[in-house]
Amino acid sequence: MSGSYDESAVADDTMDSFWEVGNYKRAVKRFDDGHRLCNDLMGCLQERAKIEKSYGDQLTTWSKRWRQLIEKGPQYGSVERAWLAVMTEAEKVSELHQEVKNNLVNDDVEKVKNWQKEAYHKQMIGGFKEAKEAEEGFKKAQKPWAKKLKEMEAAKKGYHMACKEEKLAAAREANGKTEASVTPDQQKKLHEKVDKCKQDTQKAKEKYEKSLEELNKCTPQYMESMEQVFDQCQQHEVKRLTFLKEALLDIKRHLNLTENPSYATIYRELERTILAANTQEDLKWFSNNHGPGMHMNWPAFEEYNPDQASAPPKKKKPDGAPPTPSTDHVAPPGDRSSVSSYEKNQAYSTEWSDDEQPTTYSGNENGGNGNSFEDDSSTGKGVRVRALYDYEGQEQDELTFKAGDELTKTEDEDEQGWCRGRLDNGREGLYPANYVEPI
Repeated sequence: MSGSYDESAVADDTMDSFWEVGNYKRAVKRFDDGHRLCNDLMGCLQERAKIEKSYGDQLTTWSKRWRQLIEKGPQYGSVERAWLAVMTEAEKVSELHQEVKNNLVNDDVEKVKNWQKEAYHKQMIGGFKEAKEAEEGFKKAQKPWAKKLKEMEAAKKGYHMACKEEKLAAAREANGKTEASVTPDQQKKLHEKVDKCKQDTQKAKEKYEKSLEELNKCTPQYMESMEQVFDQCQQHEVKRLTFLKEALLDIKRHLNLTENPSYATIYRELERTILAANTQEDLKWFSNNHGPGMHMNWPAFEEYNPDQASAPPKKKKPDGAPPTPSTDHVAPPGDRSSVSSYEKNQAYSTEWSDDEQPTTYSGNENGGNGNSFEDDSSTGKGVRVRALYDYEGQEQDELTFKAGDELTKTEDEDEQGWCRGRLDNGREGLYPANYVEPI
């Protein structure tokens, strides 16, 4: 027995003690509560998984939208690559949050569900086998003591009633002695009544004391039996609490992205790309493609040539160029002035759950000159294409690429079959139109 009986340890007037008849039901109810708490935990994790999925989806949508805007915008060179690296970060973080969602649903929820199934066995008539066994054990342990308690309560009530009768008889006898109308014979009967009540009270007291003594004798056995059943309940609860702690640690491990090596790698790569931005190289590129560094066929004296009806085209198709691909799937050229990476008074999607909408930007914030991403005739507009063949630029203003490379067509094909485009590294130049196809 884990403890000995001590009357002083139990409050005289408590009616909520575990030891009171029937108060073991709270220990039994813990089985039902444990099963319900497993359901609550699974519901909690499923809601969190939805949040993780929603956040990942929003990151992907945001990244895709802004990647297109940046690629079509006027930013160029290594700073453009650094900016696009932020979109790459969002895409990779989105994948990690999708992994969190999958781990919560496929690992953590399933783990709780399987443990719940093994720990709690439902009965055909309702309730759980474990709860029924505990209740039957408590009832069996409490039955002998409850019977003695009932006998003691009856003896106690009898004794208190006898005391009350004795007190009334003594009061009547005292009143009879002061009243002249009471005859000696009546006073004698009143005195005899008092004597009889005293005898009855004494007998009731002895019976009460005896029943209380018997109750106290069986109390240690009662406590021992009850504690044995309670310890069995505690052992089951130890398993539940231990499992819950382990499950929560697994959940924490899945939620804590800082413990995922991939998470740190994402930001190392982002920082490396941003630090690689080179201002001087970007300025040099812009000068070579749009400034004084551009090639120029300066006017020179030309003799009259009667066979030449008009000026020669800037370029001719290279010999042996592949056949021109079908044009029925080529994206039609758009109006340059209509394309913008931002749109004025741009409205965001209603998918945002926050009450506060993202800030929109108007042309007024750019000195009244419109949005900074508004396309001009030379850079913003473009169509993404993929190279079908390798091409090695023959002149300074021609692009070089490999089959499978992707680039942006910035000007449509001219009469001689040449297009102007921009590689992802920012370099612009000419290339043969039939060497690429739209994406």
